[in-house]
Order: sequence, then C-alpha cells, then structure tokens
Amino acid sequence: MLSPVLCSDLAALEPEYTEADVISTVEFNQTGEFLATGDKGGRVVIFQREPQGEYNVYSTFQSHEPEFDYLKSFEIEEKINKIRWLPPHNPAHFLLSTNDKTVKLWKVSEKDKRAEGYNLRDEEGRLKDLSTITTLQVPVLRPMDLLVEASPRRVFANAHAYHINSISVNSDCETYLSADDLRINLWHLNITDRSFNIVDLKPENMEDLSEVITVAEFHPHHCHLLAFSSSTGTTRLCDMRARALCDQHAKLFEEAVDPSRQSFFSEIVSSVSDVKFSHSGRYLLTRDYLTVKVWDLNMENKPMETYQVHDYLRTKLCSLYESDCIFDKFECAWNGTDSVIMTGAYNNYFRMFDRASLRDVTLEASREVCKRRAVLQPRRVCVGKKRKETDVSVDSLDFRKKILHTAWHPKENIIAIAASNNLYIFQDRLTPNGHHNTPEIQSAM
Repeated sequence: MLSPVLCSDLAALEPEYTEADVISTVEFNQTGEFLATGDKGGRVVIFQREPQGEYNVYSTFQSHEPEFDYLKSFEIEEKINKIRWLPPHNPAHFLLSTNDKTVKLWKVSEKDKRAEGYNLRDEEGRLKDLSTITTLQVPVLRPMDLLVEASPRRVFANAHAYHINSISVNSDCETYLSADDLRINLWHLNITDRSFNIVDLKPENMEDLSEVITVAEFHPHHCHLLAFSSSTGTTRLCDMRARALCDQHAKLFEEAVDPSRQSFFSEIVSSVSDVKFSHSGRYLLTRDYLTVKVWDLNMENKPMETYQVHDYLRTKLCSLYESDCIFDKFECAWNGTDSVIMTGAYNNYFRMFDRASLRDVTLEASREVCKRRAVLQPRRVCVGKKRKETDVSVDSLDFRKKILHTAWHPKENIIAIAASNNLYIFQDRLTPNGHHNTPEIQSAM
C-alpha cells in the first residue's frame, strides 16, 4: 500500500477557478460505489464507480444557498462543511449535508421511465377540457433516458447558535448528531422541528469559556456511544445510557504534556481537528496540527501510537501563526482493515502510516506530477541540506497548497484526496496474477 503511485486523469477543472469551487468535504458511501464532495459554493457532486473501476460524475446539485440572518446581522455562507451518507435501504440513496447553520437530508434517485396516456392531462401536462373526454385509457410507462434526481426530504434548521462543524449518523439508522462550537444536538431523521441537546459546554459567563468543541462522531456499532474532541487537545467518550445530558464523560483521552516543553503555541497545535473511530470500533484516531494519534478505548492516559505528520514545521510555528495557517484543520482516515492511516499536509502532500511495519510515505497530489500513467515518487522534506535531487526544503513549501480533506474507500484500497478545486482518486493497480502491486491515482477532477 505504501509503494509508489501512478496517476491518470479522468477530468480536469479549468486552471482558473473561484473560491466557490474549492472542495470543502469528501465522503464515500458505505459500499464505496459512490463518492460525494461538497464545495464552498454550496454544491454537492456525486461520483459513481463504473464497472471498469473509474469514478464518473453521477449527479450535481445545489445543496445550500447563501442566507442573511437579519436578527444578528451576519451572512450565513453556503459552504458545505460535512456530508454523511445514510446506509442504503432501497434503490434510492440518502445523504446529509450541512453548512454553518442548517442540515439537509437529500434523496438521490434514478428515473428511467415516464408515464404516458393520462386521462385528464395532455402530453405537456396541461389539464384537458373535461367535455372533450369521451373514453378512458390506462396510463402506461415508457422507457426514457436515465435521469438522476436530487430532492430535499428534510430540513433541520434553527437549532444551532454557533457554526456547525460535525454531523454523524448513528448506527441505529434513526438518529444523527450535529455539533457546533459549544453544543451537540441529537436529531431523529423524521423530526425536523426539535432536537435534544446532549452536550452543552457553554458557561454562564462567556468570559469563563476555556474550550470549544472541534469535532464529534458516533461509535460505528454502539448507538449509545459518541466521542467529541476539543480545542484543548482532549477527546471525551460519552455514554448516553448513563444520563441524558452527556456533560459528564465516561472516558477522557488526554496525553500528559511536559511543562518544560510548553510554549505559546502548545495549546493551539494540540487542538484536535478530526476524530475517527476504527471500523472495528476498538480504536480512536485523532489528528492535531503536528501529529496523528491512535487511542485504545480501554487506555485513556496515553495514545497507543503517535505519528509525526510534519515535525519539521516546529521551527516555523511563529510564521504559521502570523499567516493563520496554524489554525488549519486537517482530517484523517483509516483504511478498510484499520492497518493504515492517512492524513494531509502542506505543499499538496499527504502522508500514509503503516501501523504494522511502522513505515510511512509522503506523496504529492498535484497536476504537475499527475500525468496519465506517470509514476509518482515518494517525497521527502528536509530541514538542512538536500540529500537527493528530489528532496524538498522546508523553506520552499507552499503553505497555500494543502490537503485538508481525505476519505478512504470502506472496503478497498481506494482513497480520495481534495486539493483546492481538484479531486484526486488513488487506487491499487492489480498485477496480471491478481495481486495488489502499485497504488495508482485513477482520476483527478
């Protein structure tokens, strides 16, 4: 899985793009057949995997529009913060999408037949003069070109005073959570006019505020368990069976920090930007600014594994703070067997860590290196003098190019990487004897 990567081009957006084109979230569905992306323009693009293995555009629709809150006098952006698929139960597909304030449930369905021969309407759908109807006929279904329709089924609004940063579908397939900076709400998928507050960190006096919620997620198998992380670097596991309001956590995952190593930036870089349960449900994966950590749910005092993502940036924290890059929120992902971890970095680099062999690799997702069938060489960032021609100096990294959003196919070694307005899809190439050999980038959007 950590061998060199190949690249082929599926489709490419125009080199010139607007801020609205920047991808803000990426998510595979439960089978991996579909891949959804959301952007800052409020659009959702769904890709479907073809029989030959490539992903092509399946449907595109506008999920959210910009709004203005006249009561508080601020604009609500249309940017899609998160997308989550619901488990499939019929031929139609359902997904949740959210901007800063409103969560919407969308139904995506196919239509390849149309009804003809209505008694009361003509071919264009206009009502007939009833006096002209002398006979009755049975309407029939005629084949038509495939049409993919996206329709909003539910709108969950007016429940968050702060910006929504997370949504997560429960394993009971009936409820989901939405989290903002200070509160987590529990919703029923069929009820839009009310939700139940299960976590509330808002103090009586806002001057006493010491932390904010950064991300929240349900356990993949136990519907009563959820985890949420905060800006202080802690992750709490809550059990909804213990009490209705989960302000008192069941477990607290926190690593002790050496006071001698504390600095002005310590709390900022320790803020958790993403948390993911493993597919088995046994482990937690957390990402802060400099590291990605694996926690055992049975061991709270320290992580099982800690992987340095870009430790070479420790000497650059001051300039990163001045440019606000230090507040970037990187996501992380497990592979289908929980054996490999992936997360993003700067300069359009992303990192993979093999938990068994402890090997890691840095790869680049960018148009300059993604020629069709061209081999991608592993990248290496050096702090001092270059050892190889291909080495990249830490001083030459482009911090405007960053991999914030990543997703891993739930069953196969296929990953999706969002870099600005481009989507890169990597997949394993099979050798003639059927064994996995070199992963390849299948597409770039």
